[in-house]
Amino acid sequence: MNTGGDTSPRDWYRAACKRSGMVCDERQLDAIEELEALWRQLVEFKTRRNRFLGRSLLSPEVPKGLYIWGGVGRGKTFLMDGFYACLPYRRKRRLHFHRFMHEVHHEMQRLIHEPDPLLALADGIAEVTRLLCLDEFHVDDIADAMILGRLLEALFARGVVLLTTSNFAPDNLYPNGLQRQNFLPAIALLKRELKVLHLDGDTDYRLLQMARDPLFLLTRHADTEAHMQSLFRRLTAGITSPETSVQVGHVVLHVKRLAREVAWFDFGELCGGNHDQSDYLGLAAHYPTVFLSGIPRFTAELGAEARRFTWLVDVLYDHHVKLVASFEVPPELLYGAGRHDSEAQRILSRLSEMRTRRYLELPHSSRAATLTRGELA
Repeated sequence: MNTGGDTSPRDWYRAACKRSGMVCDERQLDAIEELEALWRQLVEFKTRRNRFLGRSLLSPEVPKGLYIWGGVGRGKTFLMDGFYACLPYRRKRRLHFHRFMHEVHHEMQRLIHEPDPLLALADGIAEVTRLLCLDEFHVDDIADAMILGRLLEALFARGVVLLTTSNFAPDNLYPNGLQRQNFLPAIALLKRELKVLHLDGDTDYRLLQMARDPLFLLTRHADTEAHMQSLFRRLTAGITSPETSVQVGHVVLHVKRLAREVAWFDFGELCGGNHDQSDYLGLAAHYPTVFLSGIPRFTAELGAEARRFTWLVDVLYDHHVKLVASFEVPPELLYGAGRHDSEAQRILSRLSEMRTRRYLELPHSSRAATLTRGELA
């Protein structure tokens, strides 16, 4: 993906639409035009600001950001990631909203001896960030609600441009929340400082991609690897990370392929070694979709791997993570003829349900994310 500024969001989107399996629509085109306008404003702002430095005390006006909201699977994250990849800025950062708030609380504790930790935090963010992209903006915690208004106001005052996606219109944030009246000024701030764009429609594109493809395949079939690569490419719009590993707590896991919301592992990497449930919790909280290659038939010699696979499936299921996997044998034969205990039956039942449309329609549960990793360029 070209990140040097030669590709605008509009050109990127046109190229994405030409890829096999991509679905594009008029509503996304409307959003792309808004993102194109913001991209041009930011490119021009950078050029003009560099020209002003050393010549004038004046500085060009900072562009207003965007608040894009709409239903699950409308393509909000897809469009944000395309915009982020196209923008020729070094001072940019893109995080899931819950990860952002996790960092905010951590930094507030670190800065507790400052006269005003929140303003010190805003100074630190603004020093390294011109564009801040926050995915899935959603307030459901009183501590977050109390912090956000002042923090956002301080960031806007320091020239940080915010691009955020949400499943909720600004007026519907923090519904029925404790002391919600104290959050209303923050809602007014968002509406004043950002252009609000509704990305509506009836099509869930992530669901469409996954519902029409087999999600569980057999490793012995010659086209399995190619099919998984094709689905990975379509789910990520070709925007992948060069990273070869992710860190979960103190454990480093090697990946076959990686994108912001999709990670692909070999079975031995996830279910071999000394992993426990906490490793899988961090992974599931961060990635809405996981690819897993080479799940074997569980013989007596693979008892430890089978136990970790049980933990993994339970955690993925509880977080509504979508699973794309290749198996040595059909899933219903995974445990052979020797295991009919309740644990094996539960895992087989969950694997069966994870392929249903009802499960694929469930929103990803990303609370308490513990995963840390580098940002994609």
